[in-house]
Amino acid sequence: MIDKFLTKVFGSSNQRYLKTLQPIVAHVNELEADVKRLTDDEMRARIAELREQVANQIGDITGKDERAREERKRRTQEALDRVLPEVFALTREASVRSTGMRHFDVQIIGGIALHQGRIAEMRTGEGKTLVATLPATLNALTGRGVHVVTVNDYLATRDAEWMGRIYKFLGLSVGAIINDLDDWERKDAYAADITYGTNNEFGFDYLRDNMKFDLATCVQRSHFYAVVDEVDSILIDEARTPLIISGASDEATDKYYLANGVIPSLKRAELLEDGKPGPGDYIVDEKQHSAVLTEEGVDRAEMLLGVGNLYDPSNMEMLHCVENALKAHTLYRLDHHYVVQDGQVIIVDEFTGRLMQGRRWSDGLHQAVEAKENVKIERENQTLATITLQNYFRLYDKLAGMTGTAETEAAEFDATYELEVAVIPTNQPMVRKDNSDVIYRTLPEKWDAVVEEIVELHEKGQPVLVGTVSVENSELISRRLTKAGIRHRDESGNILIEGDGQIPNYHHVLNAKHHEREAEIVAQAGRKGAITIATNMAGRGTDILLGGNPEFLAREHLKRQEIDPDEATEEQLKEALEHIKPFVEKEHKEVVALGGLHILGTERHESRRIDNQLRGRAGRQGDPGSSRFFLSLEDDLMRIFAGDKVKALMQRLGMEKGVAIESKMVSKRIEAAQKSVEARNFETRKHLLQYDDVMNKQRETIYGLRRQLMEEPDQREYILGVAEDLLADLVSQYLPTDASPDDWDVENFKIQLQATYAFDAEAEGIDFEQLTPREIQEVIWEKAKAAYEAKE
Repeated sequence: MIDKFLTKVFGSSNQRYLKTLQPIVAHVNELEADVKRLTDDEMRARIAELREQVANQIGDITGKDERAREERKRRTQEALDRVLPEVFALTREASVRSTGMRHFDVQIIGGIALHQGRIAEMRTGEGKTLVATLPATLNALTGRGVHVVTVNDYLATRDAEWMGRIYKFLGLSVGAIINDLDDWERKDAYAADITYGTNNEFGFDYLRDNMKFDLATCVQRSHFYAVVDEVDSILIDEARTPLIISGASDEATDKYYLANGVIPSLKRAELLEDGKPGPGDYIVDEKQHSAVLTEEGVDRAEMLLGVGNLYDPSNMEMLHCVENALKAHTLYRLDHHYVVQDGQVIIVDEFTGRLMQGRRWSDGLHQAVEAKENVKIERENQTLATITLQNYFRLYDKLAGMTGTAETEAAEFDATYELEVAVIPTNQPMVRKDNSDVIYRTLPEKWDAVVEEIVELHEKGQPVLVGTVSVENSELISRRLTKAGIRHRDESGNILIEGDGQIPNYHHVLNAKHHEREAEIVAQAGRKGAITIATNMAGRGTDILLGGNPEFLAREHLKRQEIDPDEATEEQLKEALEHIKPFVEKEHKEVVALGGLHILGTERHESRRIDNQLRGRAGRQGDPGSSRFFLSLEDDLMRIFAGDKVKALMQRLGMEKGVAIESKMVSKRIEAAQKSVEARNFETRKHLLQYDDVMNKQRETIYGLRRQLMEEPDQREYILGVAEDLLADLVSQYLPTDASPDDWDVENFKIQLQATYAFDAEAEGIDFEQLTPREIQEVIWEKAKAAYEAKE
């Protein structure tokens, strides 16, 4: 109550923060006229002067301790704050001259928030890619390198080329880190002022650098400043899976087949009302994502495997395999959690719907799934290096991020990364209409209604983006649409360029199996009559423009003329664009009149944020649009987390077969279920981080020592220091001062001296009876040190 009153009087904390940025925005705008008068060369010269000014103000700080690091951070931020208005004005003008795009005032606000190390929440279509150029240019003036992190290689390459025009115009260099680069190409990309790449590429390069033996082969520079695009996807959704570099172990794989053969003979036990298991061999708890054998199940497994006791230490490995086989059969579904391609089990990212090539489940689970699918079992890997994404991004002096949906996770961003969320206002008012959910009793009823709605909207020409949570569901809708007469069009087919007023009678499917032309298809999802079925976040980072994306269509037009768009001249690209624009403008008006893009969600995701992201694909830059979710009581989220309460509520509301119910009470119950899942997932990530924090201290120490050894060729003092410390430890262990010489373990002490220092105590005449431990240590150290120096 008090909070609401204070917000009414003083405004929210976000409103107060945005107010503090207004004078800076005004200053940037004041400089615009002066900057416009500069020639291209004068702009480049001014950036070079500002770079020098920043370097002079930061000065030379030689220390490597925490105090020196904090002082460097403070001076750097002050120096950059001082030149921010002019650099932003120069960057804005460089963008106008090189790309034809001018930063709006709200984009300037977003740029300031990013420079200050915050998360800028900006709606879809507000130009986040362009916003990042402002803080990237400013922070690049330090010469320490800026990393812009994207969700996939396509966006890293696209943004480095597209935004690279602005940087190059100002005399700055730009690079991109993508999957197939060698070390020298990576080193060049990291040496650039601004480097684009995915979180995995940056993280794995860090791990690989710390496994190398020569500084010249290391690719990364310092971790100074990172701007993370789609920050919620990278820092939260992907943070449950650590980055791991592994090597094959020599373990046998036949045990996985043996364990796999047991599971089909076991029967599932249902939980009784008192919470105890009924008759059966195993219990599945979908809420906790766990499957465990009952006592009967253990007995049956022992009988089938022909072993006496699975819990005997000699059989523990087989028990582990049986438990994994049980999980593989009961919790992991084909075309939902993974796909099988070319005889390999490939994980599907539950948040993006993309294939996670090269990633494997650990602890034998991947092998269990391979046995289940009867494909070749790859040997289990042993971990060589690992880091969580949380701890990797904590390496940066300054971290910032952009996304369309961060507010629901603001507490986690603050707790884990000390990042505050700034909600940036939209350039145009949001006019999208978000309709309430419709809920059906069963899945078949829901799918009938979904297809009916798609066909109805398609017939009038309104574009529809259908969001699904799995490959399985996207293919189910595709089959039903084909049956209804709207065929599935393969990605390799030609795109209709010049619309002839007719509505195309086909649909696209975008999921982990069909992803080759993802960006192109998503870019055209706003065309008249388009139907695009996509798993959760397919095509994220690509704008859906009503009437179609002219750049993509211009490229398609060039292909028709047998001109490779990547090799086309600027004149050819310009001509193609001019040819396409009238068709796009005409279609844009038609689609706007039809109500814009309609988002049709087919299931609520575990995270409200993912639902908001799907909705956010419509209504960009003031465009019209609408959204609605179709649910059923048999959906995973409803069944597992909200089941009984929602069912009881539905019965009270008098639910009939084939009739949907719209109820705020039901929607609130679903939201409560989502919140509980989000809280559980937050705990999972928190525990993963707590485990990794312990390892992180060791990792920092060991990686720091390796780096020091590679950076400083003369390690004499360090080696002597370690040798002296080790000798002190040996003396206190074998010749303790609180024991009499008779109780000393002299024989083992002599063995250790010989093994560690090649020092023969008897030959050197050490008198253990006459000397104190301190004196013994001094005598041995002087002789060992002299022997080391003689060998140098």
